[in-house]
Amino acid sequence: MPESDRLNRLLTMLEAEPGDAFCLYGIAQEHAKADEHDVALGWYDRAITADPDDGYLHFHKARSLESLDRMEEALKAVEAGLDAARRGGDAHAQSELEALRMELGG
Repeated sequence: MPESDRLNRLLTMLEAEPGDAFCLYGIAQEHAKADEHDVALGWYDRAITADPDDGYLHFHKARSLESLDRMEEALKAVEAGLDAARRGGDAHAQSELEALRMELGG
């Protein structure tokens, strides 16, 4: 179970700003840290919908998929992240996603 105080604060913030990608990402991260990757994936997807050009959201989604041993899906998330990083002009995210692709065997 995620640290309840932090998660509760994030959920309260989300009520005020339902489309806040950073808040959605924070909730996903709390679940991922608690090894609740299936739950985290839904929050990552919501964050990606809110900010489709953020490659790091896809990076962390891929890490959760990797933790669940869903490697094919993880590689697809990496590819989507590379597209997002290119759209967003984020060379650093693109570099990290390329390294993750290699690590995952893609």
